[in-house]
Amino acid sequence: MPDTPAVEQLVVAISSRALFDFEEENKVFETADDRSYMRLQLDRIEQPAKPGVAYRLVRKLEAFNADGVKRVDVVILSRNDPVSGLRVFKSVEKASLSIERGVFTRGRAPFGYLEALKANLFLSANGDDVRA
Repeated sequence: MPDTPAVEQLVVAISSRALFDFEEENKVFETADDRSYMRLQLDRIEQPAKPGVAYRLVRKLEAFNADGVKRVDVVILSRNDPVSGLRVFKSVEKASLSIERGVFTRGRAPFGYLEALKANLFLSANGDDVRA
């Protein structure tokens, strides 16, 4: 049986704020301390986040995998903390997205993780992060 060639995979890293609408929570993050922000996310952990600016794009990217061949891998790359990451992945699950991997840097710049994730593209609601 001949070897089948490996499928080239597009890896798209996306921030949690681009995927989901966390603008209200982000205001708390920018105006209060980390604990207040984490407490808010923990209080809302069972409340699925609303779609963000890139949500529809992620749905379309995942459609490339509809035949069972994983051509596109979407991963979360976020400045959020791991507690907020729990809410992100609960929202992913409720939305029936097939995102399985995520990095939560707890405030550190995310671009240093792109190579390790083998990301071809980074989508973020934070323009400075994308430019970096």
